[in-house]
Amino acid sequence: MRQETADVVVAGGGLGGCTSALAIAKMGLTVILTEETDWLGGQLTSQAVPPDEHKWIEEFGCTATYREFRNRVRQYYRTNYPLTKEAKENEYLNPGNGWVSRLAHEPRVALKVMEDMLAPYINSGKIQVFYDFRPITAKTTADMVDSITFQHGCTGEQIEVTASYFLDATECGDVLPLAGVEYVTGAESKQQTGEPHATAEANPLDMQSFTYVFAVDYIEGGNFTIEKPEQYDYWSNYIPNFSESPLISWYSVNVHDSDQIRQFTLFPNEKGIPALFTYRRIVDVNQLEGSLYEGDLSLINWAQNDYFLGPIYEISESERQKHLYAAKQLSLSLLYWLQTEAPHLEGGGKGFPGLRLRKDVLGTEDGLAKYPYIRESRRIKALYTIKEKDVSMELRGTNGICRYFDSVGVGSYHLDLHHTVVSHRNFYIPTLPYEIPLGALLPIRVKNFLPACKNIGTTQVTNGCYRLHPTEWNIGESAGFLAAYAILNNVTPHEVREDSKHLQAYQSLLEENGVQLHWPKEIEL
Repeated sequence: MRQETADVVVAGGGLGGCTSALAIAKMGLTVILTEETDWLGGQLTSQAVPPDEHKWIEEFGCTATYREFRNRVRQYYRTNYPLTKEAKENEYLNPGNGWVSRLAHEPRVALKVMEDMLAPYINSGKIQVFYDFRPITAKTTADMVDSITFQHGCTGEQIEVTASYFLDATECGDVLPLAGVEYVTGAESKQQTGEPHATAEANPLDMQSFTYVFAVDYIEGGNFTIEKPEQYDYWSNYIPNFSESPLISWYSVNVHDSDQIRQFTLFPNEKGIPALFTYRRIVDVNQLEGSLYEGDLSLINWAQNDYFLGPIYEISESERQKHLYAAKQLSLSLLYWLQTEAPHLEGGGKGFPGLRLRKDVLGTEDGLAKYPYIRESRRIKALYTIKEKDVSMELRGTNGICRYFDSVGVGSYHLDLHHTVVSHRNFYIPTLPYEIPLGALLPIRVKNFLPACKNIGTTQVTNGCYRLHPTEWNIGESAGFLAAYAILNNVTPHEVREDSKHLQAYQSLLEENGVQLHWPKEIEL
């Protein structure tokens, strides 16, 4: 078995993993970064989800590097694409004009920008990236992790990596069970958390749905109908127990009121019915000169292809593969339905065969994202667990934003819980802007391990807002600086929180590197 060593190992090359590695390398330390696919960037790239962000994102409420990423994306389009004069001069250019995001853009552009931001540290050797590797075992001694062994997905090659610190930025928190780090999954009970929206009984397998995103463009008059998916008859007739309509239809549960059904259609219309093609549109040809693209390009990540028939971790490998396959079949069935049976809003027609599956956009043979969009990870049992009372607008009332003495960042998003796989419950609850407490990044026992993405100490309820792009980015970056600070000052992360001098020095380090610790007091909610 091959042996490798570094100051810090970061498992998982998603947003949190990349920003962790970047922060550590900036501090002069060495990092081994592993990634299960061949694309860095997680949600933005291999999972193909444009950034979900809060309303202040253009002004404040994110780290300096996240803002740099956004600026670089816009500049990439200005430099390399034949934008119209109006688009090029738009300070807040939205390449796809998707209505869910202020920066709906192509996954390959996000990948390029992410690689560019990491390039100086990769080229200098501070960061080594091992692609197509996933963690399979770990060695521990008492409250310390000694090493993690990774295996290559194709060759089976194994690498044992030793380090002073280990960060888990995998999408499902895969290192937690391997290293014996205490964690929770799925739904906690009201008795456990005291949260109004927790379930009556805990169920560790009642996790949020996941989604296989795919990319399409639309060519008027074309016929790009795919072969009928194997499970199409099942999915086209499947009616969830929370709806009177088939899952694959123009109707879904209203996220603002689960007792109501909301109607959708494909394209913008005079009736004002929400158009899903433009929801996550990542190329708007009206912003381009010439005929570079044959049609607008959109990423399909809708309620209609959320998979909630089972989880993909904490189960056997055969069950995991069954659910992954079924989730792919659901997404392909949605596409086939759109091409052949989807009712037109007017005229009595059906089907949009001009929808073309763009396999090249996501770099896969089947046209689906390289990795499913994972909304909920294993979560560490932390020194501080963020609960509904910390973020809910209703529960906080006149108390305002929950401000932590040990804050390591900020974020804002609704408590957005997609249908879970057992109880099938969902909700979309207004929140106040929130902070990220250091205590939520600290395991209750293990000393040289840190979570670096959505596996921090949240509940299932609060995961609904802490899982979004800018927050995951912030969590990873702060975890990276924390590991570096601990090594350079010969203290543990737990001691940083316990010692006011270390905490102040660490928080100053974050602020010096552009991490916003608190929301402005005068913010308009």
